[in-house]
Amino acid sequence: MEDPKVGRDRAHPMAGMDSFSPPEIARLVETRGVAKANAADVTTLALAVMAGAFIALGGVLSTIISTGSTLGFGPTRFLAGVGFSVGLILVVVGGAELFTGNNLVVMSWVSGHIKLGRLLRNWTIVYAGNLVGALSVVAMVYLGTWWEQGDHAVGATALSIAATKAALPFWVVFVRGILANALVCLAVWLASGGRSVTDKVFAIIFPIAAFVASGFEHSVANMYFVPLGVLLSDGPEALQAAALPAGQLAHLDVGGAIGNIVAATLGNIVGGAVLVGLVYWFVYLASGRGER
Repeated sequence: MEDPKVGRDRAHPMAGMDSFSPPEIARLVETRGVAKANAADVTTLALAVMAGAFIALGGVLSTIISTGSTLGFGPTRFLAGVGFSVGLILVVVGGAELFTGNNLVVMSWVSGHIKLGRLLRNWTIVYAGNLVGALSVVAMVYLGTWWEQGDHAVGATALSIAATKAALPFWVVFVRGILANALVCLAVWLASGGRSVTDKVFAIIFPIAAFVASGFEHSVANMYFVPLGVLLSDGPEALQAAALPAGQLAHLDVGGAIGNIVAATLGNIVGGAVLVGLVYWFVYLASGRGER
């Protein structure tokens, strides 16, 4: 018969399975940033195209969830955000390169592990790949008449989302972009602290649901939402189903799409690279703080 004292002294089978500590997360993110910056360009581009498509697919699900909901504004937006989080789950767990998440690579640069040119090269390649991936999903859902579902109600929702985004002033999108990518990078940060897939999924869902429900602006998501709205605005079916006033559609064109995405991109860099990346670098990595 086993001595009860021996049983008490034995380590629990789940011992050591806690999440990484914040200083450990900082070192993990810094190390991964070096690997990302030094990866082959063709690999980075391929993974970036995948990430753009993943985020767009999150937008597809989010739009479906929002269509026809009778739960009210807040609950509907929150559930749409939960659905949208599938995009970042695919990026983080499946493995892909997302521009907004890669804003955290700035930590590797300020630590002196990579050159500024490497950082900007990574951002440029990933941004271009994300755009290609997002637009590929736009093309497929448009040509596949996905938007005709629900007697064109899905198209009406997609058109309304795009028109609302395109009508926002530049500085409003910029500020909302700061908030959006602060939450996205925090989701990536929290997911980096998890040891299991379940840890990572739960770490991602709530920050992403928060940014979507709050109406913040994410550049890669908008590479899907706004171009799709531009396409739908040229057809009578979605326009009729949405019943939007002409004034609300005034900015829904290629110029409006570019302006929205540029403003969101600049805000995302501030929110992700500065408010999350540089702040956590200062707290945990500057002057050897991460080694304590």
